[in-house]
Amino acid sequence: MQTQTDLTSLVIDWDMTPEDAVTLYLEWGNNSWYADHKPVTSKNDFSTYFVVNTWTGTPQLTLLRRNSDDCVELASFDLPEDLARDFMEENGGNKGVYAPNEAIKKWLQATHFN
Repeated sequence: MQTQTDLTSLVIDWDMTPEDAVTLYLEWGNNSWYADHKPVTSKNDFSTYFVVNTWTGTPQLTLLRRNSDDCVELASFDLPEDLARDFMEENGGNKGVYAPNEAIKKWLQATHFN
């Protein structure tokens, strides 16, 4: 696990979604050069991004680094109660792995990445 100081030096892809990551790294060639994220060309291509996992019923925010070979959890964060509640309401209380919403991104950027 990295410390908060270590995290500030990372380049975060704030627009990466779990769906985009699967397309890029697990289904090579499934996206075009004209897409928002350029196709993966080697195992040296990677993304660092956040996901919100709601499988336990309480949203857990995780920072991942993924390439075509591996997915590594770099850090995890507990969300403030209001953000967690709003996120679950926004997603209908469904279980899954989601991209963080704008409110969570703003909170992260203000509290951990400035």
